[in-house]
Amino acid sequence: MSKGRTILSAKRLELTLDRLCYSILENHPSLVKTVLIGIQPRGVLLADRIFERLKELSSQSDIPYGKIDITFYRDDFRRREKPLIPSVTNIDFIIENKNVILMDDVLFSGRTIRSGLDALLAFGRPNKVELLTFIDRRYKRHLPIQPDYTGKV
Repeated sequence: MSKGRTILSAKRLELTLDRLCYSILENHPSLVKTVLIGIQPRGVLLADRIFERLKELSSQSDIPYGKIDITFYRDDFRRREKPLIPSVTNIDFIIENKNVILMDDVLFSGRTIRSGLDALLAFGRPNKVELLTFIDRRYKRHLPIQPDYTGKV
């Protein structure tokens, strides 16, 4: 097995997460009509950390936070040899007229995000959807999707 490459040190990781959180707070000072949603599985790992840090930075502890599974919304769902195993969707609120911050770990082709947008519509029609990705791999897009908040390009 090949040895992984370190992209960010632990200190740089924390600074990047803080920068993302401060950017969110700059655009959504009160977080009253804002909801956070992480895309299963790896986007949730990022979203968990962003959610916890936002609760610390803002005085608001009741920020709506959910996790969405996109398995059945993927465009390659029926084209695989092995069946996909879905994760859990845990959204116990309606996103109607809310500002949604959709979070995923890496933005590459844009297909995962497109699936996430399709899956979101089952929970209402949002006022606005913003995208937060930790890594933006800009040069392989299949769809015209760009992040609003990016950790590292």
